[in-house]
Amino acid sequence: MKPQHVVVLLIFFLGITTKSSGQIKGIVKDNSGESLPYATVTLEEDKQTVLADENGDFIINTKLRSGNVTASYLGYTDKKVFWQTVNRLEIVLDNSTAILDEVVISGTMKEVSKMNSAIPIEVYTPQFFKRNPTPNIFFAMENVNGVRPQVNCNVCNTGDIHINGMEGPYTMILIDGMPIVSALSSVYGLMGIPNGMVQRMEVVKGPASTLYGSEAVGGLINVITKSALLAPRFSFDVQTSHYGDVNLDLGTKYTKNKWSSLLSANVFYFDRKWDLNNDNFTDVTLQKRVSLFNKWEYKIKKDKISTLALRYVWEDRWGGELSWNKSFRGGDSLYGESIYTKRFELIGKYPLPVNENISFSYSYNFHDQNSVYGNTSYNAKQHVGFGQFLWDKNWKKHELLSGVALRFTWFDDNTPITADAQNILINKPDRVFLPGIFFQDEYSFTKKQTLLMGIRYDHHNIHGNIFTPRLSYKWAVNENNTFRFGVGNGFRVANVFSEDHSALSGARETVIAEDLKPEKSYNANINHVTRFFPSFGFVTLDASVFYNYFTNKIIADYFKEVDKIYFENLEGYSINRGFSLSSEFNFETGWKMTLAGTYTDIFVKEKNVLTGKTEKSRQALTPLFTGNGMISYVFSKYNISVDYTANLIGPMLLPIQENDFRPDHSPWYSLQNIQVTKTFKKAGNCILE
Repeated sequence: MKPQHVVVLLIFFLGITTKSSGQIKGIVKDNSGESLPYATVTLEEDKQTVLADENGDFIINTKLRSGNVTASYLGYTDKKVFWQTVNRLEIVLDNSTAILDEVVISGTMKEVSKMNSAIPIEVYTPQFFKRNPTPNIFFAMENVNGVRPQVNCNVCNTGDIHINGMEGPYTMILIDGMPIVSALSSVYGLMGIPNGMVQRMEVVKGPASTLYGSEAVGGLINVITKSALLAPRFSFDVQTSHYGDVNLDLGTKYTKNKWSSLLSANVFYFDRKWDLNNDNFTDVTLQKRVSLFNKWEYKIKKDKISTLALRYVWEDRWGGELSWNKSFRGGDSLYGESIYTKRFELIGKYPLPVNENISFSYSYNFHDQNSVYGNTSYNAKQHVGFGQFLWDKNWKKHELLSGVALRFTWFDDNTPITADAQNILINKPDRVFLPGIFFQDEYSFTKKQTLLMGIRYDHHNIHGNIFTPRLSYKWAVNENNTFRFGVGNGFRVANVFSEDHSALSGARETVIAEDLKPEKSYNANINHVTRFFPSFGFVTLDASVFYNYFTNKIIADYFKEVDKIYFENLEGYSINRGFSLSSEFNFETGWKMTLAGTYTDIFVKEKNVLTGKTEKSRQALTPLFTGNGMISYVFSKYNISVDYTANLIGPMLLPIQENDFRPDHSPWYSLQNIQVTKTFKKAGNCILE
């Protein structure tokens, strides 16, 4: 063959190759037909990864003629498809309520695969909560196993979140890793966090004081807000019901060069009186609330991102006698509970532009509560400032994490708690400085075994030195079986009036019998996650056993005297123990089902001063058993999905009075919901449901 012929054939071959390669175009959707904005798409053969745009569309430039394309999206199961000169790929992802390999940060304060985390963490995305839509995170947690939002007052609708049976003050609420909702704001602040600003929620059941300090005794809920890089350009969501409540979420984003900004607003309006039991009292608290959220992200050197977020909340709520209005506020002619709330939050993180992975995180919140409970007024203000330097370092088989933190709390109210000890007429706001230092070493001595060791030292300006160590061990037997074991302790400094609303409302007198000491807890837990693949699909089981031992526990005693509530440190000890099981079934036919339950045994052992004998008593207002479940199916042909959700609450011990006609235990009860969703075809950039 002549040389010129070889050249011609080579050019012809190159031309065919060039024509056959070029671009892979496609779209990523869920199984209801809705596009998934900013999904991650990877061409496996050349390790090339791109992000889909806000409409779920993606383009990969490649010289290959075929290959495997994998798409992933938070809250969905990864899917791999084979590509070979197809004009346009359509990758459909299936929803999943329990992804084992999501990225989490709450257990170790840094991003890590959920599967590789030595701390058991549960992740919940908006796709999970859409199965039973709610206006805020408080009610969104109703279908999370072992987590129970509890309304403590039907008149003013105050509430808190219980984890594994432990009361609300033992649960720390974080926003983007910062301790924002605490003390005064734990009563009404939870309902001021709209679902529209949430990217995902991470739940850690069990003490986390080694990393997060006080208030993380029972567990924590970390609310991860949406990123402007991943949020849609415009979002609109409105909910209403026959009760007359309206919840509106609006969102938009702006990007330019290295800057990106997300702005969202939430409005909740409910101004209709209901009295179905004809007792002349409102059945549901009337509420008007506005929440504004603005988050900025800026790319600095070394591709690091600095964030700054601002949030403002205003709320007006009341409940009471039907004929009550604001002219009766604080009077004794008609009973009503009226609460005005103003709240401002600042949250930020700045990664230092250095070779080492060092960052500074900070937050500040101001909470102003002006409230009346009948003719009893409670006015309180709180400032909480928090700053923390964090250094993350990988060294051989060690992942080291260390930090220094300072938390300052300024609290003032119109109760004797913030009065001078010698003269109650002199106001003396409570000021607490809480500096701390912590160190953590996560050592992987084999590919399947990891040991995490951590210790924290805090100095409380009133209670002195506090140490909180922990030890966790993870053993991945194989890719489908993982065991986790953890031990540690925690501490908590209580604020009775801001945390326990029953101390303010009702006819009982509040009695603080002594100077309250910090509570301490010692805990152990075992967790096992397993997956198996029967002929109908696959099944995931997540089982945990937990044990907590408390000293100095602060107990609200409703039984000592019928007209008083006593707050004092427990002379004996308290035990919180139990187990939980979550299961997820995914069927090849498209059906999905979850079943979960938690059993808790919480009791106090204390010596009776009259008999001298040690007596055991159960914790009031805590059910022995809670359960929940979900069944979902998608009719792909018609773009219709059906979701059935339910929870089950067991009997609770009630604080009744002597010779009370009411029962001493509540009955079993269940809340059930069925939802049918129709997704219409895309019109422009809008999808209607």
